Amino acid sequence: MKLDWNDIDTVLLDMDGTLLDRNFDDYFWLVHVPRRWGEKNSKSFDYAQKQLTELFKSEENSLNWTDLDYWSERLDMDIPVLKTEVQHLIAVHPHVMEFLFFLKQHGKKTWLVTNAHSKTLTLKMKRTKIAPCFDGIISAHSVGLPKEDNRFWHELQKHVHYDPSRTLLGEDSETNLATAESYSIKYLIYVSHYSSSIQPKPSDRFASIITFNKLIPEVGSMQVCIDSPVRQSLCPAQ
Repeated sequence: MKLDWNDIDTVLLDMDGTLLDRNFDDYFWLVHVPRRWGEKNSKSFDYAQKQLTELFKSEENSLNWTDLDYWSERLDMDIPVLKTEVQHLIAVHPHVMEFLFFLKQHGKKTWLVTNAHSKTLTLKMKRTKIAPCFDGIISAHSVGLPKEDNRFWHELQKHVHYDPSRTLLGEDSETNLATAESYSIKYLIYVSHYSSSIQPKPSDRFASIITFNKLIPEVGSMQVCIDSPVRQSLCPAQ
């Protein structure tokens, strides 16, 4: 995919599935939490998984969906602590660091815009060390609306001033891309390989990529080792 980067001032990026491997989140909510809940309540894993999956779906597309405090109270379990038990699964997608470095090199305002709860953000930023790559990090919990809500992108203007006609949004959710489209955000990119455990499938509606190197001009001259111990220095804090 070719973009005229001269027409883009601001880049908004989702976190889970877009920059980070969603395998962690899927495993945590669909396997780890049901297993630990079943152990706590003397229920089989199959029973626990069925019950909790239905419960989780009842809050889909709401702020409760990603609110760790809500689920801690609802399930009577310390969800943030349970997340630390499988934090080794948190991983940055291939070529994300190269892309973030490219954006920093070219002076693009880059914001992490996520539905994730603040406690999830703290854990994942500590684990991945990518926070310095952004001009700022905005959680939907701060905005007061999930990204699935059409009003979100207007409300985001209270936190991030951006021109929708000169903004690129990277997302692994077609629903969120659709709400952004309704607010006239011009460059909408669907990340199809949101989890290392699935086969990528392009969107029928939005321009799709598997990894972010497809958006970097002359990527061959800008390779950055993702596992480099100096990667934090590639994206210095402002």
